[in-house]
Amino acid sequence: MFDGIKEEIATVKMKDPAARGTLEVVLCYPGFWAVLFHRLAHWLWKRPLPFWGRLVSHISRFITGIEIHPGAQIGKRFFIDHGMGVVIGETTIIGDDVLLYQGVVLGGTSLSKGKRHPTVEDNVVVGSGAKVLGNITLGESSKIGAGSVVLKDVPPGTTAVGVPSRIVQEKREYVMDLNHDLPDPVADALKLLLKRQETLEKQIDVLNEKLHLQKEQLDKNPEIEEVFKN
Repeated sequence: MFDGIKEEIATVKMKDPAARGTLEVVLCYPGFWAVLFHRLAHWLWKRPLPFWGRLVSHISRFITGIEIHPGAQIGKRFFIDHGMGVVIGETTIIGDDVLLYQGVVLGGTSLSKGKRHPTVEDNVVVGSGAKVLGNITLGESSKIGAGSVVLKDVPPGTTAVGVPSRIVQEKREYVMDLNHDLPDPVADALKLLLKRQETLEKQIDVLNEKLHLQKEQLDKNPEIEEVFKN
């Protein structure tokens, strides 16, 4: 148990550059406490003591602002940065070394009793306010942009952004970083449209200039106009 707590503290220090020491992590990090509460709640849930598991998770939600259903399966070195408003559903499966930011929802879209929440594989990063809904899979080392709504599987090693999300970066090697400077497909599409519009306007100007020259020639040589009429 103590080895697990040490590992959780080390995880916070590794994934949050603002963490200055062990005492600060233990006393001031709701994400750290939410994970510890969940370990206990999940242990009770599997005994089975579901009522007590739910009670522990409810107490954790009251203290930390993070709601994790005791039935959720969470791997090692899981960290929730800040954490307020995070919701993790009952049938969620989370792998090792996963990082979530505040406001993330791993929710369900079905009323069935079966698997209805996401599976998050190892080394995934989910940005602030992202909503991942349904029985889908976030592949290993994938990254979800802040504010995205994910309704379909995300392949391993890719980056998804938008509402609904789109794959904007193909497979990449896993690098543990907190960079959220992600591509914006909507902005890129608008830039292409503006560039195309500029090209078309130039072509129209050239055509207008040619028409103007032709009109001047007709004005100077009215016999040419008579030929065309005949």
